[in-house]
Amino acid sequence: MTPAATSPETGTVEEAASGAVKRVAVIGAGTMGSGIAVVAARAGWPTTIYDLDETRVKNGIETARGFLAKSGKLGKLSASQVEAASANLTGTSRLADLADVDVVIEAVFEDLAVKKEVLAGLDGVIAPTALIHTNTSTLPVTAIAAGSVHPERVVGTHYCNPAPMMDLVEVAVSPRTSTAAIERTRDFLRRAGKTTVLTKDRPGFIVNRFLIPWENNCIRALEAGLGTVESIDAAVTGALGHPMGPFKLLDIVGLDIHHQVASRLYEQLRDPRFAPPPLVDRMIAAGDLGRKTGRGFYDYGDTKLFGS
Repeated sequence: MTPAATSPETGTVEEAASGAVKRVAVIGAGTMGSGIAVVAARAGWPTTIYDLDETRVKNGIETARGFLAKSGKLGKLSASQVEAASANLTGTSRLADLADVDVVIEAVFEDLAVKKEVLAGLDGVIAPTALIHTNTSTLPVTAIAAGSVHPERVVGTHYCNPAPMMDLVEVAVSPRTSTAAIERTRDFLRRAGKTTVLTKDRPGFIVNRFLIPWENNCIRALEAGLGTVESIDAAVTGALGHPMGPFKLLDIVGLDIHHQVASRLYEQLRDPRFAPPPLVDRMIAAGDLGRKTGRGFYDYGDTKLFGS
């Protein structure tokens, strides 16, 4: 790893290695962003959700607080824990409001130019000692980090979806990522209750290299009439021990997101297993994206993104 550059005036990631995280920001108020915000707020950190649009910010906070409230009703959190975590959540559409954060988690959509622009904007706002986590599953961390003048503090953190419910986070690093940034990132995620695995900066990392072809195969099995949505999900949970079937998972992730991730991996790897099946295109055209639209492979009585 290349060591971080030294700056006597402002400090470096290494110099902040022993400092405690006091405040977290999540950039992007969508499904993944609001889910990651739940993780941070639930762990006890004041957490700010940032997005360009105030309505999206408001929706992101409502989604996160709704998940916490449901966790309380299910007995997974006490009433006081729900109240404390909900109070930790704030929102803003002003980037300057993130000036004093210690960890920024970028969770915007999978577009390299947009992610690099976000990092470039952060350089003029946050301290050089602050960590930047990029939540990507298809784009090279090395290329994203190139958007920052401090690439040594940029770490790939791929949260498995849904972020509040899944334990694993993949930690992907570029050749410029400092050892201190990696260590601080893994400590942060451990304190957030997550299990981490280190992975090389390769398309799909570990999880999506396996997951996307498998999900596509399940969709193709459905298209071929090998089973119904319900029977395939039941077979996977009952025989393979997965906590949920592929179609329930796809409905939570969103068919549009699956299509985007699968397409980007196919573009990079040129492996037909990653190409999204035609049924996905038809469902997107019909607006059946999953929980967020009330209908996907299943019909839903509501559009709560993190429902069971």
